[in-house]
Amino acid sequence: MKKLVFIFVALLCASLMEAKVTLPQLFQSGMVLQRGKVIPVWGKADAGEVVTIQFNKKQYTVTADAEGKWRIDLPKMKAGGPYQLTAGELVIDNVMIGDVWLLSGQSNIDVHIERVYPQYAQEVDNYENDQIRLFRVQNDTDTHGVRDDIRPTSINWKPLNKQNAWPFSAVGYFLGKRMYEKNKVAQGIIVNSWGGTPIEAWISKDSLEHDYPMLVKRTQFFQNDEYVKAQAQANMQAERQWQKILHESDPGIKQNWTSADYDDSAWQTINQWNWGWRGTGTVWLRQHIIIDKVHAQKPARLLLGTLFDRDVTYLNGQQIGQTGYQYPPRRYDIPEGLLREGDNVITVRFINKYGMVHFIPEKPYLIAFGDDRCSQNPMPKDVIPLSEEWKFSVGAEMPNCPSGDISLQNIPTTLYNAVLYPLAPYALSGVVWYQGESNTGNPAPYADYLKKLMGCWRDCWQDQQMPFVIVQLANYDGRQQTAFPRPITLQTEPVNSGWAQLREAQRLTVKADAHAELAVINDLGETVDIHPLRKKEVAERIGICFDRLVYNNKVNLAPEVTASEMKDNKIVLTLDQPVEAGEIYSFEVAARDGDCVFQNVKAHAEGNKITLTLPKDFHPLSKVYAVRYAWKDNPIMANVRSQAGLPMSSFEISINK
Repeated sequence: MKKLVFIFVALLCASLMEAKVTLPQLFQSGMVLQRGKVIPVWGKADAGEVVTIQFNKKQYTVTADAEGKWRIDLPKMKAGGPYQLTAGELVIDNVMIGDVWLLSGQSNIDVHIERVYPQYAQEVDNYENDQIRLFRVQNDTDTHGVRDDIRPTSINWKPLNKQNAWPFSAVGYFLGKRMYEKNKVAQGIIVNSWGGTPIEAWISKDSLEHDYPMLVKRTQFFQNDEYVKAQAQANMQAERQWQKILHESDPGIKQNWTSADYDDSAWQTINQWNWGWRGTGTVWLRQHIIIDKVHAQKPARLLLGTLFDRDVTYLNGQQIGQTGYQYPPRRYDIPEGLLREGDNVITVRFINKYGMVHFIPEKPYLIAFGDDRCSQNPMPKDVIPLSEEWKFSVGAEMPNCPSGDISLQNIPTTLYNAVLYPLAPYALSGVVWYQGESNTGNPAPYADYLKKLMGCWRDCWQDQQMPFVIVQLANYDGRQQTAFPRPITLQTEPVNSGWAQLREAQRLTVKADAHAELAVINDLGETVDIHPLRKKEVAERIGICFDRLVYNNKVNLAPEVTASEMKDNKIVLTLDQPVEAGEIYSFEVAARDGDCVFQNVKAHAEGNKITLTLPKDFHPLSKVYAVRYAWKDNPIMANVRSQAGLPMSSFEISINK
């Protein structure tokens, strides 16, 4: 009898456990719900179970369908809170109603506050706001199909402060702050990005399979879980073995080349801007620094610019930092007492798997002292510059590390399936899309990809008017990364630029979409850094776009050409607003019915007119001209700006004579 009672109780408990109501990962304490829109709430329960939702003094009920799925749409509400939301036995506290923004793309969305902190040190140190909530979607992929939910994440509706923002998107941080200051309502910032990913990974299978069947077939190749697992394990084992052989064969490890007392007098002397070791393995650099009595024993920070590729850095034999890949700036703190009066030695062990080891120009190389040593805007007052001269020795030369590409995040549809689809239909105010660097090698289909992305995301949310702000690619000169040593030179002559072609795809796609705007940032990039640091300014440009797109504010965005005409040997472009007057640069003209070879032309701006002056012998028989502006990877000479200081986008247009 007791056994039967035990079984009955166990079955009853199991039944109660199965009946437990669940909510998606987005629904957690501290969440922000969208004001002024219907608010979907959804989840799972037993099939046929009645689920009770309580929110803002009202109660709602819904019945789970045959698959156990349920959804209820709460009515539109004004900004406010905090509230409590209950679903069955689940209790979610501190819920605010305000504006919710989804930021997605690749690494320039994901660049953290930690990376840009020296640009905005005082602001980040002195600002916190619990009305701004941060949510970071955990990276994940799925080659098989769409998922119901995302993985748990460590940043789940955290209030904005320095600690929570440190590993969070800088663009998201500054956008939340900017929109709160403008609108004075709670801000929810959802960041969903993955560095280096192409746009195809973020588009649905249904959107791609008709026009790009080979992309879908590529995804199917990775649906063999056993193959993916085996290849990933093989890559891991190969990496471990490569590192083991490297460590065991490196003379710098055996002979302790990091020691301050090591005799490096026989090493070759090189200049960091005029050298390059192309190979696989390690190279070692050492530099002697004389520290005076005033600075000895004090804490400091070593700014070692940006290096290609991986480094482990030592001071007087003690490791002070390491970075595993090329992009992050090297900012290594020197503890109090490590710097001694007299001779000190910085040792850098480069670990290289491809390309040519090098220093990135236009970056700071120095030791900073004082309370402002973590700031770079402005630069610290008390600094000791490093020399350009280093002692150099080859360490261990290695063969290439064998591996097979198994980066599922770069496969078409995988990110849409795993981390985009599960977010819908969480109510949003708007979407920011900042991506494209990974598609500049083949920009031709990008306009169609971007149109499909906005279309399938709107379908996912069942909102064909969902606002998108597309952040156009910043200026950048990738030549500095691929062919060192090379002096930094401006692109002055016309070129076929993949970056400009992709910017044009972004511009034209937005122009054809009534519910999208373009944030132009071709003046906020860095010649040698694909991750420019001025993210607050990027967020401001995004915010201005949303001011017009979401709130219908009458604001001017980047200047645009609205009309054109030929006058003798001049082309006159009419803009939608006045621009800064004077000589302007980076305009090119070609004859469409000729050889279509572009030539630089002089240009002048006055009011809302730009006048291009053609050479007298410039294709006199041509009937149609092509005009290009800022058609460079790094168009730093382009200087057409609105009277509010916003730059004009690059473009290519045709003009009838």
